[in-house]
Amino acid sequence: MRNDLTHPGYIVVEGPIGVGKTTLARKLADSFGSDLLLEGADQNPFLTRFYQDQKSVALQTQLFFLFQRAGQIQSLRQSDMFQPVRIADFIMEKDRLFAELTLDQEEFKLYEQVYEHLVLDAPTPDLVVYLQAPVEVLRKRIAERGRAYERNLGNDYLNKLSESYMRFFHNYVESPLLIVNATEIDFANNEKDYALLLDQVRKIKSGRHYFNPTSLDI
Repeated sequence: MRNDLTHPGYIVVEGPIGVGKTTLARKLADSFGSDLLLEGADQNPFLTRFYQDQKSVALQTQLFFLFQRAGQIQSLRQSDMFQPVRIADFIMEKDRLFAELTLDQEEFKLYEQVYEHLVLDAPTPDLVVYLQAPVEVLRKRIAERGRAYERNLGNDYLNKLSESYMRFFHNYVESPLLIVNATEIDFANNEKDYALLLDQVRKIKSGRHYFNPTSLDI
């Protein structure tokens, strides 16, 4: 069912690997009858080698993602501006977050030079949904989806990534923000859980909000 203009026009779902952002983005796009913009990690030819030996191809991996996402954002800006809602499973700033985590000092300097020339016109989301979950939950969900190239992901990397996301969104003020504890909510398979989350998404127009459902709530 298509959304009306009182709802956010550009919704971004974000969070660390395995938290369920793409699943939620797909469900929101279906609910709002909207365009869907996915980051397409499977298209990165360096990703498998990155997870096997991060330092060897970290810069190539990061630059591929940067150019890919910049192109997607440009397509978004050129798309039908009368589309009531558009959903994405990445925010442009997340690319720099990953770069800081994976690149050495000299690589990061080069990356930043490229980044500054590509993302100056990235549109600001009307709502960001930030999903959080403990590392043990992330590992379980990563294992369940069974992507071969993710088997070498270690707890240390996931911990650092989760901490990077927390720092980033602690200071994030550019858009209305919904922070969701996704530990116990099963929006992928439980329609009641998803309906609770969708209701939160529909209501938010400004500010920072927290949604912390527990098994007692759902």
